[in-house]
Order: sequence, then C-alpha cells, then structure tokens
Amino acid sequence: MIKYRNRFHKFTVSNSRAFSKCLVNEWRPTARVQNWSHPPSNIAIADNEIGYLTSKPTYELSLADLLKYSDQPLTADALLLSVNFTRSLLPVRLAHRIKALRNLPFIVVTNPSISKVYNIYLQSLAKLLPYSTRLITTIDEEKTFTGILVDLVETHSHTISTLAQGFLECRKYVNANEISNFLDEHIRARIGTRLIAEQHIALHHFSHSYKLPDPATKLGDSSSNYIGVLDTNLAPESTVNCCGSFVSEICELNYGVRPTWIVEGDNSTTFTFVPMHLEYIITELLKNAFRATVESGNSKQPIIITIATKEETSSNRKVRPLTLQSQSQEKREPDIESQGVQPVSGITIRIRDRGGGISPAILPKIWSYSFTTFSEKSFPDTTDNLNVLDAFLNPKINKSQIAGLGYGLPLSRAYAEYFGGGISIQSLHGWGCDVYLRLRGLDWPRGRED
Repeated sequence: MIKYRNRFHKFTVSNSRAFSKCLVNEWRPTARVQNWSHPPSNIAIADNEIGYLTSKPTYELSLADLLKYSDQPLTADALLLSVNFTRSLLPVRLAHRIKALRNLPFIVVTNPSISKVYNIYLQSLAKLLPYSTRLITTIDEEKTFTGILVDLVETHSHTISTLAQGFLECRKYVNANEISNFLDEHIRARIGTRLIAEQHIALHHFSHSYKLPDPATKLGDSSSNYIGVLDTNLAPESTVNCCGSFVSEICELNYGVRPTWIVEGDNSTTFTFVPMHLEYIITELLKNAFRATVESGNSKQPIIITIATKEETSSNRKVRPLTLQSQSQEKREPDIESQGVQPVSGITIRIRDRGGGISPAILPKIWSYSFTTFSEKSFPDTTDNLNVLDAFLNPKINKSQIAGLGYGLPLSRAYAEYFGGGISIQSLHGWGCDVYLRLRGLDWPRGRED
C-alpha cells in the first residue's frame, strides 16, 4: 500500500477513500496530497476534496453583488438565485481557510483555541458539501439551506477572537509578521464569507415576512432603506455622532473627561454601505483620537470630523438579468439606477485631533496586528476585550476599555479596503493626527484609481 508521509504522521490511499464516503458522491479530480498539518478532529473530509475546492479562486465580492437580488417584493425566482449564488461561493471560501489553517506549524495549529477554530470550519464545510454540486430549486430546500446558514453565522461569531487568543498564546512559536499576514488574510476572507451568508439570511427573512431584531426589522417596512444588510441611505454624520457619544462615555469612565467633536463638510450626504462596518471603523478611529487628545492634555480641543463626497457624473452601466445557469459564469453588476440607489463615486471622512501625533519610532508598527500601545501587563486581564475583533457584533460590547490588544487600526483598515476604500494617517509629531477614511461607492470599480 502506497503511503504518503508528512512531518508528523502518515496517510494511506485507503484512508483517503474511506474519508470520502461521507461526502457527495461526485467525481473529483485527484489532487496532489498536500504536506498539511492535521490537528485532531472528529470530522472527516478527504484531502482531495479540500484540494479540489481550493483549486478554485475565491469570488471577489462587491457591494453590487449584494444588490443583485434586491427587487421588491422579492420573488421566489430571485430568492432561489440568491441562495444558489450563496451556495456556490461558501464551500470554496471555507476550504481556502481550512487549507490556510493546516499550513500553520503543527505546534500552532494544535493550540486549543486555533484547533477549535479549525474544527468549526471543518464542521461548517461538512454541512455545506451536500449542496456544493447541485442547484437548490425549491423554496423548501431554500428554507433548509438558510437554516444551515443561520447556524453557520452563529457558530462563527467568535472565531476571530478565539483565533487571536490562540496566536497570543503561541507568540513565541510564530514570527510577528507571519501572524499579521495570516490574520489579515483570514479577516478579509471572513468579512466576505459572513456578508454572503448574512445577506441571503436577511433577504430570506424579508421574503417570508419574519419579525427580526433591530435593525433587520426595517426589512419588513416598505419604506425601509435596507436591502439585506446594506443601508442604501446611510448617513455618515449620524454614524459619527452615534459613535462619538459612545466613545466619549468610555473616555469619561476611564479619564473623567468627555472630549467634544465637530462634524463639518457634506453633512447631509448619504450613501450605500454596510452600517456595522462603518460603525466599527468610526468607533475605533475615534477611540484613538479621543484617547490621544485626553492623554496629551488637550481635552478642551474638539476633534474635527470632515465629510467630503464626490458625485458620479458618468452614466450607469446597464446589465442583463441573471439566471440560475449564468450567475456563476460571469460577474455582473445590477442596474443601480433602476433600484432607486443614488450612486456616489466616493466618500472621505477626515478625523483631525490635537493628540500630539504618533512617534516616528512606532509609526511603522501601527498597522501590525501584534502591535499595541498598552503594556504587556494588560494582556492577562483583557481576554474579554478580544471580542472587539468580532466586528459584526455591536461595537459597544466593551464598555470599560478605551484601548485593547492593538487590533483596532489594522482591522478597521481591512474593513475599509474590502470594498475598495482605505485608511491613511498623516501624523505631525508633537501636534496631532489627520486620519483619512476613504470608502468607495457602488459603481466605482475596485481596480480604478483616483
């Protein structure tokens, strides 16, 4: 019997065939056996199955993709298109993350926290595999699949914080740059995976007139601005003021001082975006600005927040409607104008503080997931604060901390860059910082530069 060796144990051809019995009975091209780390798991998925899925590229999600099936009222055909779009993407995305986890050093991937995340991904992929090779053609099947998605979203709610805890425990075994690179890739992949799942769940509930918790209850209102998890009339000024109120409360709790802020510029502008993403980013940026302002002794100096937009003047692209057969063959964009969505080619928010700026010695480190301005002594007492990484949760979770494990800036940048935006910082050491948050609109392709 032919045996394949890796660093720690052996796999045989017969074992691989035995594992594959639990999968969909479909021919798969034989994949070269990878030299992967395999932490203990009760879930058996053959290496060649994961190799087949990871041979496919991950789909690059756009805001326009989330609006493909947004006609109101949502028809049964549109709902089936949405569920099949979701079904076609998630197994590939999960398989890529499993492969990335297996490629970690064995001593790292067997860490209890990281191993837990690995098994969550295996379990989720095992649930989705029966649907990966066939279309969902009935509403009953759609309901069943949506139930799996709900369970998947719930199961993955704390995977980032669990993963961060694992890397914190394995710091001496992995280079800091390797940790940052892995987390950056993993977080960006998770943003898309969760958006894909939650968008269909929201559309499903809307189509079935379910009563959902806020803000999803807005889906049942015909005058709602929500299309799934997107708000098509999101007001940055309102978000800034809401996040500012929250962060100022944290400041008062920790420092006994409430900094003030002023919002200026295009205050009345609205655009289409994911509200929870914007709330998380603004909260993290204001935490930094407020904390620096207070600690530098300039708490009487207001933080100046400027909102600027650039309206799109070119005509919108028209596209053909999608079908179940064509949706996976070509990436198409919806007719945004016909859906009543006003395209905005870009929005920029500048946050200016008098917090003394950033020391040139630490400026290059601020985008690292392993960097924090808090001391090492704070780590043992900040386990709960790791939950700030679960950005789809309410950013108001940790009410007693103004800073955590140093993940705020890089995670905020990951959210901003996911749909083609970004964050940049101009620091004048000894004076203050200007932070620029740039977000792209619906019809602004990600490859296009200013």
